[in-house]
Amino acid sequence: MSARILAGAFNAQVTRRAFALEREARNAGQDVRWLAVGKKGRDQLKRQYGDKIIKYIDLSSFRSINADAAAIVGETINELFAAESFDVATLFFSRFKSVISQVPTAVQLIPAVAPEGVAPPDLKGAVYEYEPSETEILEALLPRYITGQILQGLLENQAGFYGAQMTATDNATRNAGDLIRKLTLRYNRQRQANITKELIEIISGAEAL
Repeated sequence: MSARILAGAFNAQVTRRAFALEREARNAGQDVRWLAVGKKGRDQLKRQYGDKIIKYIDLSSFRSINADAAAIVGETINELFAAESFDVATLFFSRFKSVISQVPTAVQLIPAVAPEGVAPPDLKGAVYEYEPSETEILEALLPRYITGQILQGLLENQAGFYGAQMTATDNATRNAGDLIRKLTLRYNRQRQANITKELIEIISGAEAL
């Protein structure tokens, strides 16, 4: 979510998506906990799930979203997973589609899920030996994969926010212009009516004399 304002229903769209999946998980007997990233995300969650927020990460100290910001979130998730605080982690963000369209998106981080439509590699019967071991390689790569997914989500979310903010600001400017024109027309009509009334009163007074 964005910590800024003037973006229409940008944040509300993401929370609706997250809350819908939370209800599905709860109905399936799962216990859902939240890791809030950003002040707006925390404020949205506190209204309904304040007691379910296990940690809050404030990224306001970063002037822009970068790999360091994503690394902080990734390290926190890895620490919580190592402490067995959860077994499935899902990232919610708004994916940028166009300036006027942002898609609320959920991506499962843990366990890692292969992208849809990607076929497994055909090894053609070959057997590979790894050095270091496969376990050691995965232990090194998975945290980087999680951080990369988080960085992508943060950047997509930021791009979507800028699009939503631009659209909301443009709409506000257009609506303000329409309102100014309506008020100006009303003022001119009232002014003309007052002038006409004064002229009628002057003419009536002159005729009475």
